[in-house]
Amino acid sequence: MKHIKGLIVVALIAFSSCKQEEKGLDVSWKSSTEQSVWTDKTYQPQSAEVTPEATIVVNTTNQQQTIDGFGGCFNELGWEALAMVTPEEKQQILNDLFSQETGCKFTLCRMPIGANDYAVDWYSHNETEGDFAMENFSIDRDKKRLIPYIKEAQKINPDVAVWASPWCPPSWMKHSKHYACKSNPKFNDLPEEWSSTEELVSRFITEPEYFEAYALYFTKFVQAYKEAGIDISAVHVQNEYNSAQNFPSCVWKPEDLGILISDYLGPKFEAENLDTEIWLGTVERPQLERVTDVIEYGNAKKYIDGIGFQWAGKGAIEAVHATYPEMRLMQTETECGDGSNDWKAAEYTFSLMKHYFENGANSYMYWNMVLDETGKSQWGWKQNSMISIDSKTKAITYNPEFYLMKHLSAFVMPGSVKIDTAGDDENTVVFYNEAENNVVILAYNDASENKTVQFNINDKEVKASLDAKSFNTLTVNL
Repeated sequence: MKHIKGLIVVALIAFSSCKQEEKGLDVSWKSSTEQSVWTDKTYQPQSAEVTPEATIVVNTTNQQQTIDGFGGCFNELGWEALAMVTPEEKQQILNDLFSQETGCKFTLCRMPIGANDYAVDWYSHNETEGDFAMENFSIDRDKKRLIPYIKEAQKINPDVAVWASPWCPPSWMKHSKHYACKSNPKFNDLPEEWSSTEELVSRFITEPEYFEAYALYFTKFVQAYKEAGIDISAVHVQNEYNSAQNFPSCVWKPEDLGILISDYLGPKFEAENLDTEIWLGTVERPQLERVTDVIEYGNAKKYIDGIGFQWAGKGAIEAVHATYPEMRLMQTETECGDGSNDWKAAEYTFSLMKHYFENGANSYMYWNMVLDETGKSQWGWKQNSMISIDSKTKAITYNPEFYLMKHLSAFVMPGSVKIDTAGDDENTVVFYNEAENNVVILAYNDASENKTVQFNINDKEVKASLDAKSFNTLTVNL
């Protein structure tokens, strides 16, 4: 009889354990190391006796900024690279970037207005000098590369939003009558007397008829793209407005950029009933006053919907967020490295992601999604890309930063919120998706050995052993 009772007790304990497992946490887990990318991990609750090396406290009510989305930039040289592979391979690459089922799920992407350093050659949409009425404005050039690139992406995800920024106005609107601001005999023919790296001095001709014509130029761009079937969600008024480059660029005195927005561009968009947003971007310097001097000019603040940051602009985002806490913020161009396309580049990009999201960014943009194996711009700078295509062998390589972006963008949906966490691990960023009632954890183990991290999520515990030097996305359904 005692033996039977003992069996009953054992059976009850076993049954109880099974019920506990059935009621256990629903955790999915993707992990990537340099040697093995995008692997599925099976989450198994660890014993309470296992002491974590780090503990992160996640309270889903400690909500910060809402996430708008992730993406990269449509550039002409990217489309040229895609033309080197078979139609089937090109489709697979585009699916891997834009598919909402199996890809990176990109929803928000950038494009240039006219030429940038990843254009096939330099151009604007109206190079007829003195055409203030923009009678010769045309986007015909874009119909060869940029528009097909965008439309192929939107076939996969019709909801991809596209925002645009000029690197340079039509060259005749600048004092030098040239796309570049800095002379470089190897890459441009800008006369030396017009070459200058001086900041805070506008290269744009700041006269009313030029301001008015430039506002019309932006307007016609948005309208022409609308006619071509592409809505431009926002314009950022100038790429890196403090930087004199040897490729298409235009330095602006901040107050002059404020004049453009306040007195010309904002009113013009308003008069034309355009719902395209106007952003102050892209900010590439750390000084707060180079932002406030634009926003606080006249009525500029009335028209500015957000602020975009890249490169050294990361030094300004904290102060800007504190000064304008209700303003939407974007990381507009992840730093592109030197063409190494290696694991160290992905580690650095993770540090950028963490910095931007901790300081209020609502979205994060990669730069070149696809390039050939050289990664070279038209002025010789070899840069990283998510995907590389070898021009000789046609081999396609998915670089570490592709997987890092996917670790974030494939799981953190637009509308999710960044969560303010507490704890002793600096390599974790956490988001909460109320619609799905799940928490998404992006965690990097920077140690050379496995590391056990415990996440205390509301009243639940998730304890996981992260592989050495690994990126991890854990999705915890609450």
